Amino acid sequence: MLKTTALTAAFALVAGAALAEPQAYSFDTSHSQIVFDYNHLGFSTTTGMFGDITGQISFDPEDPAASSVEASFPVASLMTGFAGRDEHFQSPDFFGAEGAAPEVTFVSTGIEVTGDTTAMITGDLTLNGVTQEVVLDTTLNQQGNHPMENKPWLGFDATTTLLRSDYNMGMFAPAVSDEVQVTISVEAMAAEE
Repeated sequence: MLKTTALTAAFALVAGAALAEPQAYSFDTSHSQIVFDYNHLGFSTTTGMFGDITGQISFDPEDPAASSVEASFPVASLMTGFAGRDEHFQSPDFFGAEGAAPEVTFVSTGIEVTGDTTAMITGDLTLNGVTQEVVLDTTLNQQGNHPMENKPWLGFDATTTLLRSDYNMGMFAPAVSDEVQVTISVEAMAAEE
């Protein structure tokens, strides 16, 4: 009887550990975007957006601090609503600096849980050939079954502030704000096994 009880307890522990393993999610590129804005000479707030974002999330609902995220997007996906500005941003003055990679990447290095649905995600952002540590103030909007796709889904929003000059893109600063406000919205679907 003692052996049976011990064996049952061991199986329960193993089953519990299996349930607590992180779950893999892939970005839903069609519902993920990065919007940025900055002050233009004190006259206006200029806005732009990046798309074509891909990435993976390892999400541990039992221990969110043990989760991780990797993401990337092409610089060429930049849109500001004005073709001349887009072209200038792709030039060596900004994103097209010599030796700059055509992709922007983010790899998380740590997560500090700050509330039931909030966390500060620290990671390495590589942009324009420069890698800097950034912190994303993140909110889990929803976790559940997608009503149309009928599979597990996650939705997050995050914000951060970057300095253009940290990434060799400081032209016209500080007249044109060096600070850039970044807003990220991501949906991710359970990865195919």
